[in-house]
Amino acid sequence: MSQYNLDCIDLSASRTELHDLLSLTGAEISCNNLPAGVSVPFVHAHKHNEEVYLVLEGEGRLYVDGKELPLKEGSCFRVDPGAERCISASADKGIRFLCIQVKAGSLDAFTMNDAVLSDKKPSWL
Repeated sequence: MSQYNLDCIDLSASRTELHDLLSLTGAEISCNNLPAGVSVPFVHAHKHNEEVYLVLEGEGRLYVDGKELPLKEGSCFRVDPGAERCISASADKGIRFLCIQVKAGSLDAFTMNDAVLSDKKPSWL
């Protein structure tokens, strides 16, 4: 079995989930596009998973636990599992964002604590 998956998605699709495409085992990642004036059609929370969002382009609003906050290109935020959330594109500009969903409290190590350097080199190093 291969130790990696490589694929390509249509960045203009309304929503693409990478779970099945990349055989993810520790996270759910989706790329989302909402046209101007369009909203995710429901408010939701999760049982176990926190969500991290990164706005790649456009503008919109985040609803979280009764508050409405502005979003713009570069906005990033994390939402606790139990927080109720929804996203909307602005009236005159669409919004493209990534959503990364992981089990809250499951991260044991991150890049500097988990990385193992190799002596092998790709052609560009």
